[in-house]
Amino acid sequence: MRRQKVPGLALGIVSGNVVIAAKGYGYANVELSVPVTQDTVFQSGSVGKSFTAIAVMLQVEDGKLALDDRLSKYFPGAPASWQPITVRDLLNHTSGIPDWAEPDAHPQLDGKPAIDFRRDYSEEELTKIASRLPLEFQAGSRFHYSNTGYVVLGVLVHRVSGRFYGDVLMDRVFKPLGMRTARVINEADIIKNRAAGYRLVDGKLKNQEWVAPTWNTTADGSLYLSIRDYIAWDHGLRTGAILKPTSWTEVYTPGPQDDQGRHPYGFGWAIRSWHGKPWYYNSGGWQGFSACISRYLADDLTIVVLTNLAEGSPQGIIDGIASLVDPELPKLEAKRASSP
Repeated sequence: MRRQKVPGLALGIVSGNVVIAAKGYGYANVELSVPVTQDTVFQSGSVGKSFTAIAVMLQVEDGKLALDDRLSKYFPGAPASWQPITVRDLLNHTSGIPDWAEPDAHPQLDGKPAIDFRRDYSEEELTKIASRLPLEFQAGSRFHYSNTGYVVLGVLVHRVSGRFYGDVLMDRVFKPLGMRTARVINEADIIKNRAAGYRLVDGKLKNQEWVAPTWNTTADGSLYLSIRDYIAWDHGLRTGAILKPTSWTEVYTPGPQDDQGRHPYGFGWAIRSWHGKPWYYNSGGWQGFSACISRYLADDLTIVVLTNLAEGSPQGIIDGIASLVDPELPKLEAKRASSP
């Protein structure tokens, strides 16, 4: 934490269904000297994509959509370029829709940035902007991470269920699993134990940048979760709760890889293997926060690290912790925090 200049951090370690650690370090709020505890809520960043995928799979199980349905079935005004794109393509980042959150590759429309993070948009407006972006490749042919695609998935859940994706998660995931403080971000509400987010500017700690409320509600990673919530989530994952076994198989089935043969990705999870068993992880960052969860099934080990620093590297911290458990455990692939 000192090396990374991380203000506050929450750590969860579960081994064999036993909670080894659920602790807080440093400050949830530097200005008020509020310490991090196991109840402090942090923003999820792209770790929230794993939950969006579950919201989609619940609609599949309800018979309201199918993974291989074309988007045009649910977005009748979609352009011709969207005709080949399926729900599955969105889930495993093989749709070809550009990622509008990449800082060095903002998609352009009419010579201007496609989006403005300081402006509020309706779901219809977001969908229209996404549909006007030129595709990067043919749908289903390869992997390229796209926050845009997961925003569209949130809109899709709303269209087929008649409910905001966050309400679906609350009633059908968070409450059943006992994730008592999990919720979609809401800056207006009074939220107990909410951490403040920070960033580094010329090496000095600053408050998180402001974004319009829209961008804290989209389905690409806009959740509040405490370390207690993640431990409850891990228990649900271990027991195969919420979804049918066939649905979990779909979640953990990797799609096509990129041109370098990397990035096997299922629905909301990066997928590798270790000692003949799966290794699942997900990381992300947004608006002054970074988070990572890594599940080593061969060692029956889950490690979660949450920080309230945009430039934090929870992956590196997880690597250090994992090496104490098993020095041979593989290292996480460094990933730029870029979501929602």
